This record gives sequence, C-alpha cells and structure tokens, in this order.
Amino acid sequence: MSVLFPSVRWYLRRRLNRTVDKLNSRLQIKIRPLQQSKRQLLIDQLMFDQEIIAMIEEQALRDNIPRNVLQQKVKNYAREIVPSFNAYIYYQMFYWLAKKVSRFIYKVRVAAAEPEKLQAVDPDAAVVFVMNHRSNMDYVLISYLAAERVTLSYAVGEWARIFPLEMLIRAMGAFFVRRGSQNPLYRKVLERYVYTATHSGVCQAVFLEGGLSRDGLLAKPKLGFLDYILRNYDWQRDRDVVFVPVGINYDRLLEDENLLAWDKREARSSTLQHLSKLWRFLRINLLAGSRARWKRYGYASVNFGVPISMRSYSEEHGLEFNHLQKEQRIPRVLELAETLMQSLRYVMPIIPVPVIAAVLLRAGEKPMTSLEIVGECDALIEQMMAKGAAMKAEEKPRPRTLSNSLDLLISRNFLLESNDHYRINPEYRPLVQYYANSIEHWWNE
Repeated sequence: MSVLFPSVRWYLRRRLNRTVDKLNSRLQIKIRPLQQSKRQLLIDQLMFDQEIIAMIEEQALRDNIPRNVLQQKVKNYAREIVPSFNAYIYYQMFYWLAKKVSRFIYKVRVAAAEPEKLQAVDPDAAVVFVMNHRSNMDYVLISYLAAERVTLSYAVGEWARIFPLEMLIRAMGAFFVRRGSQNPLYRKVLERYVYTATHSGVCQAVFLEGGLSRDGLLAKPKLGFLDYILRNYDWQRDRDVVFVPVGINYDRLLEDENLLAWDKREARSSTLQHLSKLWRFLRINLLAGSRARWKRYGYASVNFGVPISMRSYSEEHGLEFNHLQKEQRIPRVLELAETLMQSLRYVMPIIPVPVIAAVLLRAGEKPMTSLEIVGECDALIEQMMAKGAAMKAEEKPRPRTLSNSLDLLISRNFLLESNDHYRINPEYRPLVQYYANSIEHWWNE
C-alpha cells in the first residue's frame, strides 16, 4: 500500500492544481502561491524567521530559559496559527454551504457605494476587507458574497478550535488567533505570519472592532491587526495594500438576546438551550417557503465601500511606516483606523427593521399607527440619504416591505398593539435599541 501513496498524492495534487487554475481564470484577485504552499513549509518559515529567532535569543538570555524550549513554543504557536488552505473544500463545499445557509435564513442583499472603484483595484494588491462584526453569520455571508472575486483568509477566535470544525476552518484558509494574548513571543509569531500573508498578497478579512458588537453600535477599533500589516510596510517597494470597508447589517440576528446578556453570565443561553433553539429553528423553517422565512428573518445586507490604497494614502500623508518607531507609528495607525471606521459608518446598510426601531424610539411613548410608522420610515430614510448615507433611491424599501418588517417585530413581541396603534414593549426596549443603534450615527445626529 505504501508504494501507492506517492501516486495517490500526485493524482490529488494534480486535480487540486487544475481546480486552482480554473478558479484563477475567473477570480479578480488570484489564489496566491503562498496559499498553495505546504503547511509545514510555512511553519518552518516562521520557526526560522530572523525576527523570531532574535526574540528567542533575547528571551533566553533575559529569563534564563533554554533556547530549545522557546523554539518548541514557537513551533506550537506556528502550528496553531498557520492554515492549510484547500481550494476544493473552499469552493466545492464551503461556498455551496455558505450560499445555501445565507439564502435559507435571509433575503440577501448586496450593494457597493462605488462599484467602478472596486473593479479598478489592482489584481496584484494585497486586499484586506475591513468589516463591522454583527453576528457569527458574518463569516458565512461575506465569504459567500465575495467568493466570485476573491478567496478570503479570516482571523478566527479560539472558540472554533473544536473537532471537526477546526480542520474545516483551516482548510478554508482561516487562521486562529488568541484574543487578548499578552505573550510577546506568541504575538511576534502572529505578527510575522500576518506580515508574510500580506507581503505575499493573500486576501484577508478582519473585524476591526475585534469582537461582536454587544450594543449594536460600532465599537472602538482594535489596532493590533492593522499594526501587524503596516509596521514593516514600504509603499515604494512593496505591493499595494488596499483596505475595502464592508458594512454588514441584519433585520434579525440569531444571537441578539445572548449578545445583550453577555455581561450577565447567568442570563446567557446554555449549550442545551442553543441546541434546543437550533432544533426549533429547523423544525419551523425546513418546510416553510422562502417568503415565510423572509417574513421571520428579513434582510441580511452587505455594502462594499470605497477602497483605500495604502500606497496613495502613505504618499498623500507623507508616511513611511517601516521607518517609524512604535510611539510614532501607533498614532498614525489609529488615524487610519478612525478613517476606516468612518468609512464603515458611511456604508452601513440601511434596512427596514433598524429604521422602524429608530422611528419608534424617536416617538417615545406615543403610539403610532402602521401607516404613520411607514410614512415616518420613508421620511427618515430620505433624511439619512440627504445627510450622505450610501443608499440609492432605487434601494429604498417599499411600503409593503416596511409593513412586513413591522410584522416581524410584532411576531417577536417587540411591540404592543391596540387598534392598530403600536408602541415599544418595555420588556424588549433594549433589543429595539440594539437594532436602531446599527444606524444611530445617521438618525441621532
């Protein structure tokens, strides 16, 4: 049998190469050679990285730790971080599954603020999708919508390191990150992997807030990932790095109650409760038509913003990131992060449920009829568009769509109704506020 193994590997490798060649013929951003490299080669590359070796030497002398112990730690960190991208699994399994799941739950809507600028992105650039983080569905949704043009590499938290999910996530090109780790050696290994991926042009996706929004608002940006990308960036010699802001919003989040109860551990759903909810979801929806599911879950919307070229940005601001010391570099990275967050606010999708929630919050305790709610929603959307929101006139929801979304809120007991007069149910006011907060920067100015 061992005689056959080389032949089997050759056959599988040839089929995989054919798959990659076929995909590259239609992708705007090609699958990079780094993504096709053997995982062990990437691990070895990190183990013998000069900056990592220098840190090992420094730590060994300072803390009197044997070098071989530190080298083993680096090997473990590298094995933990480095993905094992498989184009066949990504496109034949995950893309199909992501598409089916997204369309099964939501009516998916996608738009771009300036499509021609997205089309003009340099195919050789290292593209980084910068997104807000509303739901764990974000991973599924954006991968499905972007798959026609690029393959995405995500930074995924330790929560997903369970069998067999871990193997599948690695095969999709994602890499695992220990959130909030202060271990300098681990952070150096992660930094050098991110640098290598960026330098090689791998298309990446990052949630700039670092984690899921607990209140619906955009949180302050985390700078670690951006700093890893830019601290050695030479805009005159390196390939361009292009940040693409991506706003994501939902009419209904599957985990909204859990997010609001995050600080109250006793109020969070247990694993058994999660499984019970999943079973109830499948039981109710498997035999339901797409229209019935849409009435329950509404829209999931993704809006691609205007790309920001770091080559142009650095030249315009006179920046040489690779020559800046940390105390000089971090304020500059923060300025860029704030620019990206502002771009995310600009392209945040304006969809029916958040608009209705905003209208009802502005009404206070005053009951409103369904016609008044629809009319006020239309007026509010016009106001937001006049302020510069990235929404075109043809994208405005119709009165019937707004009425269906109002029914969605009623079905979840978010509203109290009496003779076609509606007001917020006090018990669910935090959830109504949560949904309105996603577009709060437009309606509460």
